[in-house]
Amino acid sequence: MAQGSGFTPLSERRPAPALVLPDMDDKAWNLAELRGRVVVVNFWATWCPPCRREFPSLERLQKHFPPKDLQVIAVNVGEDVDTIFAFTGTPAIPVLLDQDAKAMTSWRVGGLPSTYVIDRDGSIILRALGGREFDDPASLAQLGAVIAR
Repeated sequence: MAQGSGFTPLSERRPAPALVLPDMDDKAWNLAELRGRVVVVNFWATWCPPCRREFPSLERLQKHFPPKDLQVIAVNVGEDVDTIFAFTGTPAIPVLLDQDAKAMTSWRVGGLPSTYVIDRDGSIILRALGGREFDDPASLAQLGAVIAR
């Protein structure tokens, strides 16, 4: 069962830290290149039970909004491609590899799962700490409002 519903608004906007990582196919992803879209960045691992439970809802979330408006990215922390693939198969969202946890550190992630919403201008505006169902009505309404801005 998910621990919460929806996202928590941040009291002050701050620019998202850099995020440049390879995906499972070794394609480089750079968060800065996604400016102009709303981006959901989820830090997770396969050994984390709430992460495992919420992962399918991240894939459903990506299907709910057009890719030109919203991009969901799952950042796996510390695991290899074989371990991730055994859990995800071929995922419907990009899974980036933070094998040395440097991105997790620069984003100041205190625990897994942690999820951040980046607005079209590149600022973190919402977060969710702990497990969620990201395609629940509260989350969809919040993201829809961010996209509509």
